[in-house]
Amino acid sequence: IRTIQLNDPKKRNALSLKMLKTLHNNLTSGVDDLRAIILCSTGPVWSAGHDLKELTSKEGREYHRQVFDTCSEVMSLIQDLPIPVIASVSGLATAAGAQLVASCDIAIAAQSARFATPGVSVGLFCSTPAVAVGRAVPRKVAMEMLFTGHPITAQDALLHGLVSRVVPDHQLEEETQRIADRICETSREVVAIGKATFYAQMNLERKEAYRLTSAVMVENLSLEDGQEGIKAFIEKRKPTWSHRNQKVH
Repeated sequence: IRTIQLNDPKKRNALSLKMLKTLHNNLTSGVDDLRAIILCSTGPVWSAGHDLKELTSKEGREYHRQVFDTCSEVMSLIQDLPIPVIASVSGLATAAGAQLVASCDIAIAAQSARFATPGVSVGLFCSTPAVAVGRAVPRKVAMEMLFTGHPITAQDALLHGLVSRVVPDHQLEEETQRIADRICETSREVVAIGKATFYAQMNLERKEAYRLTSAVMVENLSLEDGQEGIKAFIEKRKPTWSHRNQKVH
């Protein structure tokens, strides 16, 4: 399990271009033996989103394009990785910070956490955060967040699907670790197949989604770990995973 901590509390853990490039590197380097990644932060703000000082006319259009292209790449990368990425959220997550939470596969929030897309208040509509947030919560909830910039509570975020669960603040780290540990008990290869297929089928019409997932389940059964899990169940023992993409039939 790799824990990546946003650690620039003086800048409210802003997703500056440097922070985004570092995050990209931490998400991609040496991940072959990982089973899960946890994203957390230091300080009272989980992430305030983009560093507005980088978004002035002084920096210019090309720099701005680099910032948003890099951000979009990082958000897409999270869902393209073969391992689950878990957001462990304490404090306030706004704009691209809320986007980062919404992009993660699982999100655990402390009771005191808050979420907002307040760009409209500073004249910069949260169009890129809306991609991830709008795919995580109902449309009208997303639009209210985007048009008003008002924060929502952790409980509201749970109600609308932005986070997976809400826990007392002092239990956040423990609960996040518990879920990551549970993932480590499963087959890495089976989880990788399942994650990729889940995101692929979400964009398909229902019949096409069933066609895709039925074919994937047949392929899953042909894996060494697919057969090991079934044999272990029948034999009433714990499976011994190989974590390999190895076909047995």
